[in-house]
Amino acid sequence: MRVFTSIADVPAGFGPSAVTIGKFDGVHMGHRAVIDELKRMADAEQLVPTVVTFDRNPLSLLRPELCPEPLVSNAQKLELLEEAGVEATLMLTFDESLREQTPDEFVSRVLVDALRARIVFVGGDFRYGVKGSGDIDTLRAEGARFGFDVRLVDDVREAGRRASSTWTREALAAGDVRRASELLGHLPTLRSVVVAGEKRGRELGFPTANLRPDVEGFIPADGVYAGWLTIAGDQEGEGVPMPAAISIGNNPTFDGVPERQVEAFVLDQDFDLYGRTVEIAFVDRIRDMLKFTTIEALIDTLHEDVRRTREIMASAPRPSR
Repeated sequence: MRVFTSIADVPAGFGPSAVTIGKFDGVHMGHRAVIDELKRMADAEQLVPTVVTFDRNPLSLLRPELCPEPLVSNAQKLELLEEAGVEATLMLTFDESLREQTPDEFVSRVLVDALRARIVFVGGDFRYGVKGSGDIDTLRAEGARFGFDVRLVDDVREAGRRASSTWTREALAAGDVRRASELLGHLPTLRSVVVAGEKRGRELGFPTANLRPDVEGFIPADGVYAGWLTIAGDQEGEGVPMPAAISIGNNPTFDGVPERQVEAFVLDQDFDLYGRTVEIAFVDRIRDMLKFTTIEALIDTLHEDVRRTREIMASAPRPSR
């Protein structure tokens, strides 16, 4: 997939293209339905299926107090878009300059001059340009002027509710990673570098890989989960998902744990992952985070966590990438 981070990056003569525009946070099942239709029409018309998205949620500038935590990092978003079959992505920096752009400036500079759009896919609530002054009607008028068709995309609904980044975020915040997986169409995934911890897990017989706090992705609710750990890289043995019991929280059994931690115990493995980038994909929730009165009770529960993880992971879906 070709990635452009500004209009200036788009080469002369790019396209003609079929374009969809949005935040694409999480690249969930609703987004994927749009992309599937985008690809279908692009193939039929010999166009380049292209996504226009932003480097941050526009609310971070427009209404920062209302801006939600992102489901994925920009790097993860681009990987998911490529996996979905997008051939080109223009990721615009949402700054004051873009915020103040009028609807006709956005259309002429981005859709017409840069991408040579022939078809533009948008949802019924689509707004663009300064203060959201552009809507479907203005976009259709611009399409008639510049020679591109505007196609409305129907919402994808799950259990009677519109599939959305908001619903996915709610599911993860509640620890319901199974529901989040259904909404996303892929396993919710974190990525970070493994750092040294307090080594309490090793002392208990359950050595864990502790993630650096600057995690890519939305961290689910505190608790213990079954999932996959994958070492990023191209060397032998890397890129292979390994079953893991994953703990999220500040470990209330022990004093002096200052911050929320994500750590994973990889089943039947004991290797040094310090400094390595890993991905953790969540399959199912096992239990809440608990405070134990004795070390023996903690160890017994950890053994039960491992047993449940083995049971779940025996038939679990693997990460899609």
